[in-house]
Amino acid sequence: MAWSQSQGGAETTVVTAFYSLILITSALRAVWFLIPKSYLEPSYTPSATMAFDAVNSPGWLGVFMSEMLVSVGSLCLFSIFILILVYWADILKKYFYPGARRTKPMITFLTLVSLLALSIVVNAILFLCGLYSSEGMLLVNALLLAAVSIVCVCEITIFSNKFRTVLMTLGAINQVSTESQVKRIMWITVTGNLFFATRALLEIVFGTTLLVYWYRHGSVDEVVTHTTWDIYIWVKHLSEVAILCLMLYILQSRFTTATTAQPTQQGTHQRSDYQPVPDADEDDNDDDKAVAV
Repeated sequence: MAWSQSQGGAETTVVTAFYSLILITSALRAVWFLIPKSYLEPSYTPSATMAFDAVNSPGWLGVFMSEMLVSVGSLCLFSIFILILVYWADILKKYFYPGARRTKPMITFLTLVSLLALSIVVNAILFLCGLYSSEGMLLVNALLLAAVSIVCVCEITIFSNKFRTVLMTLGAINQVSTESQVKRIMWITVTGNLFFATRALLEIVFGTTLLVYWYRHGSVDEVVTHTTWDIYIWVKHLSEVAILCLMLYILQSRFTTATTAQPTQQGTHQRSDYQPVPDADEDDNDDDKAVAV
């Protein structure tokens, strides 16, 4: 983050936002993994605990803190792709609907993230009010993440196809190669869809299993075994590590390429040779370059 800020330019604001989200997500996940499970929860697998019930649920506060750490970490992780999608939508709107009124992408991003944060807060309040146990809190979070994952898969697929069309069209008009940008869009699309499809399937299976068993028996103490929970945790968090590393690599590669580009030979076109699109806002152009990979 410090290195990107030292390069200067308006586009570093967006790049720094990506780095910040990756940092916060990694920090929250590290805190959750480094704290021994026995310090927070009475059992390794999920068990029914009610808020403020010190007699029957002596470890309810630790369970609540653990679930909040996981929820906020997931929110930050998903926010990385939400930020990408918001800027992609804004750029595409500029090209496909040039006369349409455009909302500031960062405002849209903060609005969407605030709505997701509000759902987490409401879930926590309902747990603290005793309307359901920690198992219900876990179930709500699983279904929420499954829904957001499905939406992300759809949006990434739609926007990436349009984005590739725009890049190839601009490349043909300006007589420059956009192959590297198209490849990066493809990498984000394939890896993003793979991650969110896996996450959606995992959360749907897990949430449905909890819901069915809870409906039949009033508890999920027996359905979530040690082995089942291990598989869930490993698949969930190893996929997160993979996507975080990939996003960090893509961002680092993009920024390094932009700041260390060598002059072209005489007679060839350079990016600086082209004039900006009329009536385009300069700050928006810088932000567009940052999220266009």
